[in-house]
Amino acid sequence: MAVFLRKLLRIGKLPSELREAVQAEGIIYFAEYVPITRRFSGKVPGRRSTGSVTSLSGSLVFTNARVLATLATVPKLAGRAIDLRWDAPLSGPVTADISPAGLVIDLDVAQVDPRCEGRLSLHYKEPLSDDVLARLPRRSLSYDVPPEFIFRAVGVPYHP
Repeated sequence: MAVFLRKLLRIGKLPSELREAVQAEGIIYFAEYVPITRRFSGKVPGRRSTGSVTSLSGSLVFTNARVLATLATVPKLAGRAIDLRWDAPLSGPVTADISPAGLVIDLDVAQVDPRCEGRLSLHYKEPLSDDVLARLPRRSLSYDVPPEFIFRAVGVPYHP
């Protein structure tokens, strides 16, 4: 029922401006309304959790130029969980691993914002074929995110 409701409300659809951009880059893989499992254990200002698991929705796109995954909780609004060029330097506290089970983004939140502690992970549950995986330039990435990413991902307003 949840997937049907998300599709009906268009929660997890790639915003049109991003759709146009990725189409110009040569799409390797494109999926909307991807079920996402968010796991958070720790604390951020405004939220404390001993192990919350939440189902969300988003989009997952691999192009010849980049990997893009969005995270949506309301219609027509999607934040980027990852938007990284394949040739970008691999550095930062966030890791992204691509496997046949989908995309898993993981981070120690204290490395991004010292006011926070704990772990946050996002699992994009989109089965990927061996053909798709073979076309990707790499399957493991690391990158930086701003502190507001953590707050948005756990559903808390960001206050610098």
